[in-house]
Amino acid sequence: MPFISALGPGSVSSFLKVILDVFYVFLWFMGGFLALLIFGFLLISFDPQILPPAVLRGLQAGGDHPTLASGALMITAGLIEVVIVLIIVQRLRKIFSTMTAGDPFHPENVRRLRVVGMFLALLEICRYIFGALHQFVLHEPAPSSDNFNLTAWFAVLVVFVLAEIFREGARLRREAALTI
Repeated sequence: MPFISALGPGSVSSFLKVILDVFYVFLWFMGGFLALLIFGFLLISFDPQILPPAVLRGLQAGGDHPTLASGALMITAGLIEVVIVLIIVQRLRKIFSTMTAGDPFHPENVRRLRVVGMFLALLEICRYIFGALHQFVLHEPAPSSDNFNLTAWFAVLVVFVLAEIFREGARLRREAALTI
């Protein structure tokens, strides 16, 4: 039975790094697309008459279709969330780069994990904020933003604990390097 390595070239960490690289590029495209949509919503808000009359009536009426304000709010929330996830994935890519190089307890990984934890928490807080905004401004319940997500907060806690484990590993590595 072959042994699967967790660190170094050709390891699971290098495979995960490739997946993160692909996802990182996808997030950039998604962010660009959402930015273009926001730009389009801004143009439409200055002159709504550029839309065909049937589309304009549907957007203003609401009903089963989102209103123009609701769509703009959802797209803005989506862009902010994509930016936050982009920051998280970028830090994870750097962590997995050090793991692929065989150096998991690189001192910078502690800071990177802390940033990941902070942005995971910010992602969850943004979900609450945009849900409240959606309900306050548009007077309609926001989709799936009113419930407390215990799993997300548990993940935040786990990442901060892992950061401390990596900090301790980096400290032990420094001490071992000083030992003759």
